[in-house]
Amino acid sequence: MLQVKNLLVSFGELIALFVQRFEVADKELRVVIGPNGAGKSTLMDVLCGKTQPNSGSALFNGVELIGKSELEIAELGVGRKFQKPSIFDGLTVYDNLLLGLRCKKDVFHSMFFRLSPMQRDKLMFTAERVGLKDHLNVKAGALSHGQKQWLEIAIVLLQDPKLLLIDEPAAGMSDSETKKTGDLLIELGKEHSVIVIEHDMHFVEQIAQEKVSVLVRGSILTEGTFQQVKNDPDVIGCYLGSPDSAQMRNMRV
Repeated sequence: MLQVKNLLVSFGELIALFVQRFEVADKELRVVIGPNGAGKSTLMDVLCGKTQPNSGSALFNGVELIGKSELEIAELGVGRKFQKPSIFDGLTVYDNLLLGLRCKKDVFHSMFFRLSPMQRDKLMFTAERVGLKDHLNVKAGALSHGQKQWLEIAIVLLQDPKLLLIDEPAAGMSDSETKKTGDLLIELGKEHSVIVIEHDMHFVEQIAQEKVSVLVRGSILTEGTFQQVKNDPDVIGCYLGSPDSAQMRNMRV
């Protein structure tokens, strides 16, 4: 589904990202890990059109993403959930989900919009899927941090994405919220391609169903199963001295 080749992002003489090859299959849940400053968020920014690279290619279902706007990429089926939830705190959960529905949103269609039974069923199903069906009338700003993350995931899902880009979904969550989030992402990986950026190695162990990619200094260091990656001396060496190193050492067998 996604084929990245020779992707270069530089800021002056600083090379923020140089990925020679990175591929994600249809309905694959791929976890990307790496120390702070490794280029993980920059990779996400390129794939969603927020950052234009200096050179390289990113094919999504055979369509080149490079050079396209964020809107064009979203319409192709690439949805992103940022690390900090992008929701409307002053609106209810229901209204946030309503805004997330994939439909025409120009002035004319908005004035005469009527929710169809199919759209309502889809909205309710998505709310139930992320555990917010009983919170539809609650202001989004009153939700817990974990619930806000789930709400943004739901908003992205309502846009019918084929590829989900999820940036550090477990950050700041309680243990129970983290477990629930992991279960949700595993289920979503059965229907969508999903790329998850994460630092929490226990969370990575929960959700890493197939391959983990390790990004270091802007490039892919290695890829493999969670067990292969966590015991790789080069991976451990790259984490030493970083805020993530203690987690990496604690995860060793």
